[in-house]
Amino acid sequence: MARRAAELRAAGHDIVDLTLGEPDFAAPSHVADAAIEAARGPLGYTPSNGMPALRGAARQAVARNRGLDYADAEVAVGCGAKQVIFNAFLTTIEPGDEVIIPAPYWASYPDMVRLCGGRPVIIPCPMVEGFRLSPSALAAAVTPRTRWVVLNAPGNPSGTLYDYAQMTALAEVLRLHPHVLVMSDEIYAPIRYAAEPYVSIAAVAIDLRDRILLVDGVSKAYAMTGWRVGWGFGPQALIARITAVEGQNCTQTATLSQIAAIAALDGPQDVLAERNTVYRERRDAGVAVLAGSSALTVPVPEGAFYLFPRLNGSADDVAVADRLLEAGVATVPGSAFGAPGHLRLSFATGTASLEEGCRRIVAALGEQACPAPSFWPFYPLSA
Repeated sequence: MARRAAELRAAGHDIVDLTLGEPDFAAPSHVADAAIEAARGPLGYTPSNGMPALRGAARQAVARNRGLDYADAEVAVGCGAKQVIFNAFLTTIEPGDEVIIPAPYWASYPDMVRLCGGRPVIIPCPMVEGFRLSPSALAAAVTPRTRWVVLNAPGNPSGTLYDYAQMTALAEVLRLHPHVLVMSDEIYAPIRYAAEPYVSIAAVAIDLRDRILLVDGVSKAYAMTGWRVGWGFGPQALIARITAVEGQNCTQTATLSQIAAIAALDGPQDVLAERNTVYRERRDAGVAVLAGSSALTVPVPEGAFYLFPRLNGSADDVAVADRLLEAGVATVPGSAFGAPGHLRLSFATGTASLEEGCRRIVAALGEQACPAPSFWPFYPLSA
């Protein structure tokens, strides 16, 4: 959809693009300054698992933000969090192994599992349940062939978070199945809109530490998508295998990018709160406009920078996305994320463009008021 929107815009059409999960901010200025200075000097190879200074900065960040302590040998650096996830799957999945993936999911998870010879086991997590994986659904999905369960919070595309009780309940199920590893994708963790501390399963279930890979990076929080730096924290044996794959498929993450990531992690952190304020304003503005359509039910996300409205009735989300593109706004159908009947709208874009795109959606789908559902557990706009 992003490609089609770009082609139409290049042809002179007026298209508001709400497709890409990419912050519209620049990297913090001190990050750019550090990279420019480093580029003037020699930039040689680094260890495959990243510069010691970057591993140290990542460890300090996870201690600061999650209260978790990892040793140096428990950190693997990759070309973005995505590569760390793929490398972890590649080193652990045997043909026929199963990976439990709650839906809606980030679109890459199932394909990465298939590329590694595994079988994605998709668990639908409907909007009425907050798009969250329930302990009962998890317990029912585990088999002797289950290798991983994937947790992504805040989720892409839903923005869903888990509270302490919900995460603890999932951990109770996992304790019964010691052969199952946990992929905790926390790349959006700094982008959330509640005052409560972030809840990571690695902090909730310390006893499961040797089975959890916590994945993070600088792409989303620091608006450094193109720099391609991410990392994973996990048991030493798994980290060693991930690093071995890294050394053979790309040698290392770019040295200049690693230096920039160090500057992001060690530098001033107030930029995160400032940008979250902007994201929250955009979220609220988009929800307020979309609520004018009786064709949509619009949940309010707790984190990340996506709206994930449901199309009321039995509308085909792919057909609706095509129709909206004709109306001048590009969205992504929920089917791409395992959630047909929804649309994903990125609000990592200017407020004016977001509001205009949402107005076009309302105009195309209907203009009667659509109140928020009373069951929705996310925070009200005034929170």
